[in-house]
Amino acid sequence: MLTGKQRSYLRSLANGIDSIFQVGKGGINDNMIKQFNEALEARELIKVTVLKSALIKTRDVCEEAANLTEADIVQVIGNKFVLYKESKENKVIII
Repeated sequence: MLTGKQRSYLRSLANGIDSIFQVGKGGINDNMIKQFNEALEARELIKVTVLKSALIKTRDVCEEAANLTEADIVQVIGNKFVLYKESKENKVIII
């Protein structure tokens, strides 16, 4: 669980990164979760865009992705969300 200060710091870092995933009308599938986990291990912080064609709300997609990857939700804003998960081997971000 992240503290307010940690979440704020991670939000500031997330401003400088681009979305590396897009969730469409198919929602989240097993392959996408596998890719999320790999990206979180490599980067610790990922930004995801939920396309307008998606049939579910951004908040719902974010919560599902966070639960399935065991990541922390940093931010949900508009059609984007940011997840953080401490890497086991690639410590990138010090919080």
